Amino acid sequence: MDRHLTSWYSPSLNKEMPIAVYGHYGFALLLIPTAAADYLEYERFQLMDYLKPYIEGGKVKVYSVDSINNESWMNNNMDPRQKAIRHQQWNNYIYNEVVPFIRNNSSQETQIITCGASFGALHSMNLFLKRPDLINGVIAMSGVYELTEYTKGYWDDDVYFNSPMHYMPNLTDHNILEQIRRSGHIHILTGSGAYEDPSSGSRFAKILYDKGIWYELDVWGTEWTHDWPTWRKMLPEYLATRF
Repeated sequence: MDRHLTSWYSPSLNKEMPIAVYGHYGFALLLIPTAAADYLEYERFQLMDYLKPYIEGGKVKVYSVDSINNESWMNNNMDPRQKAIRHQQWNNYIYNEVVPFIRNNSSQETQIITCGASFGALHSMNLFLKRPDLINGVIAMSGVYELTEYTKGYWDDDVYFNSPMHYMPNLTDHNILEQIRRSGHIHILTGSGAYEDPSSGSRFAKILYDKGIWYELDVWGTEWTHDWPTWRKMLPEYLATRF
């Protein structure tokens, strides 16, 4: 399996940001880490081994980025307003730097699908819904879609506009809604076991339904917990059967 590590100094974040690239061809799967993890998290937890057949077969080319959650919502010593600003800077990094990097390493027509588990699911969904002109779909695993789950009571416009459960009911821009509707790849996956919250996915799916947006909600059984064995099963199955 082709594996390439690189980095560049991000003007959006004012720091060096690494990225791992796996594969040589296929649609682009942009992996967002869980919680406070880094760009090699999915590799450390063997998910890349499970994706190897689809990577080597040319179905998918994987791009795995760093989170900066430790510099925003998961930093208990940081002013909440600065957390919100840092989050916005990370969004800009994805849209203005990572997406062009992917385009330059693939064809300009290649689909980009965001994907993440846990906190990464919220980021993945949010990145897609805010810019469906740049990102073509999402696979969200074991997520909650309210940023307020992580903000410890802080609220401002940046929290609102990065919290899909809050802003989607009020989204009326026809062009953005139509871009979202054209995706065909909004996959909301969750287990029902320990530390999972299947009701969150169901509530968010209802919001999409009310907006006339196609989605797939897939709730797995109680044996599937909020942990890596679940995600190592979910993601390969979806790559095999939905793409």
